[in-house]
Amino acid sequence: MSKILVIEDESAIRRVLVKILAEESDSYNVLEAEDGLQGIETIKKEDFDLVLCDIKMPKMDGVEVLEAAKKIKPEIPFIMISGHGDLDTAVNTMRLGAFDYISKPPDLNRLLTTVRNALDKKELVAENKILKKKVSKNYEMIGESEEIGTIKEMIEKVAPTDARVLITGSNGTGKELVAHWLHQKSPRSAAPFVEVNCAAIPSELIESELFGHVKGAFTSAVKDRAGKFEAANQGTIFLDEIGDMSLSAQAKVLRALQENKISRVGSDKDIKVDVRVLAATNKDLKKEIEEGKFREDLYHRLAVILIKVPALNDRRNDIPLLIDHFSKKIASEQGTAQKAFSKKAIDLLKGYDWTGNVRELRNVVERLIILGGKEVSEEDVKLFASK
Repeated sequence: MSKILVIEDESAIRRVLVKILAEESDSYNVLEAEDGLQGIETIKKEDFDLVLCDIKMPKMDGVEVLEAAKKIKPEIPFIMISGHGDLDTAVNTMRLGAFDYISKPPDLNRLLTTVRNALDKKELVAENKILKKKVSKNYEMIGESEEIGTIKEMIEKVAPTDARVLITGSNGTGKELVAHWLHQKSPRSAAPFVEVNCAAIPSELIESELFGHVKGAFTSAVKDRAGKFEAANQGTIFLDEIGDMSLSAQAKVLRALQENKISRVGSDKDIKVDVRVLAATNKDLKKEIEEGKFREDLYHRLAVILIKVPALNDRRNDIPLLIDHFSKKIASEQGTAQKAFSKKAIDLLKGYDWTGNVRELRNVVERLIILGGKEVSEEDVKLFASK
């Protein structure tokens, strides 16, 4: 049930609000407080999904209640109740974090719509927090090798800054994990993390994907559309496989980095953006520069910090940890008990040439879990690892 607190000193209005909410849904559990002080004491003792709070009240007015509640339980959405003369104050409360305000006497439809929207938003925020925790586990960096330790140390130093980072390494090494960790450990972690695979987008569409377009900019542009840079505003954009980006798109990215401005395809209007840029590539960008395929000025803008992710062959001591991690993850995904790997099986896998890196190891572990015995043996590895 959604728990709602009504803080209102006028008993007649308070009763009306409680009655409206109770009649709207039997899933609303509505409590009352007759002044601001009582409201704050109630908020301290109990958890609420929503608070409706009058502005003009004795002892403690609605603005003071809102400010105090945001310090105690900042996640609670507030809907302020304003008299005719309180409208300016009501608008100001939204700057202090109120979800919305309604005027007295309350319009039934306006009230119920605002309540539903506030509850929906709180539920969405809660779901996002849960999802964020899941995402953090999904992008966990596994390894105790010196190479991985060095990367983790760099992330701890670089993440709190807005410095641009260029992540290099061959396919399957986990460059995207580094990008996610940089974002999640940064002050921008609550804002969007937008990933763009530059290699997967046709060169003629990459500019529209990154910067958006206006209606009529090209044949299929039937309406205005925001791009990835706008979607990542206040957050982080991760340009994966940036070595595959067209030169014309590179020029626009360079401008975005230099001026913190972008313009949609087909428009001359500048749009201000505040975005941290992380980039990754499996290519040798210095060689690409020599061949005229990548802009040198963009390279220097992106490569403020360089992080090279090692190949799996260069950190073989992490293979047993990775096998255990993938075994647990696959068992959880499939709803089965975790399978053990014999020491000989692990030793054999440690000696293989992992050209596909961690991604290839993950696939092999899954194959062995499906096809191998109760304990994955050396014989299973020889039969099914296909090396």
